[in-house]
Amino acid sequence: MPRTILVTGCSSGIGLCAAHTLRERGWRVFASARQLRDVEKLHADGFDALWLDLDDSQSIHAAIDILLTRTGGRLDALFNNGAWGLPGAVEDLSRDALRAQFETNLFGWVELTNRLIPLMRQQGHGRIVQCSSVLGFAALPYRGAYTASKFALEGLSDTLRMELRGSGIHLSLIEPGPIETRFRANSYLALTRWIQTTGSVHEAQYKKQLVRLQKEGAAAPFTLPPEAVVAKLIHALESPRPRLRYRVTVPTIAFAWLKRLLPGRWMDAVLLRASGGGKH
Repeated sequence: MPRTILVTGCSSGIGLCAAHTLRERGWRVFASARQLRDVEKLHADGFDALWLDLDDSQSIHAAIDILLTRTGGRLDALFNNGAWGLPGAVEDLSRDALRAQFETNLFGWVELTNRLIPLMRQQGHGRIVQCSSVLGFAALPYRGAYTASKFALEGLSDTLRMELRGSGIHLSLIEPGPIETRFRANSYLALTRWIQTTGSVHEAQYKKQLVRLQKEGAAAPFTLPPEAVVAKLIHALESPRPRLRYRVTVPTIAFAWLKRLLPGRWMDAVLLRASGGGKH
């Protein structure tokens, strides 16, 4: 029987690339998305497509029930990928805005993962791969909500990995830097929805951000295609000894080393410079 995997966030970018690549490698891919139109597209592409909204517990449990019915109650791997980013200064974040960021990027992932762990324990094997970010260990200005969600994800994942020791379940984190996805376009929508830019002390900065996020084809330095992340995903899923962390792009690798070597204030200066004071 082909190995089975559930991939979240398959409407575009990393998730969609992962779904196609893994299918080509012989995996049976259950590709999920939160918008029904994207689910229909995935179904038309021949995937086992699932509607799965990480903000909705009922959707999570219904998707898993359908998946397990189709597989006869087994699942070899889970790739947690569906997420979005909310730009904005910390002092402009409302409780509702921060909660919305965590509902998708953390709470939904934990609920989905926890529903599948007992199954993997019973099987005696499984792979869980979490798509984190360079912002899971290095903070940048005007990324507070997203950074907080990824820092929390990294901490929970490290804890879970230790708790899974001896179960046959391997957990890995992938930490991408800038990747060619719809992340920028989605961030523009989030900024305009959740942040009151007018009258903020950061209003001038927000105007620059809104222009940057709408630029067609504009990409940060060292941006790589989704395939760079998927290459790490394949190793995490198929290697007999998967790594704990996979770092993707030059900024991620560089910041990881610099964080080990530099004092905190020096690291702050590096990150501020790298972000252009929040412009990039």
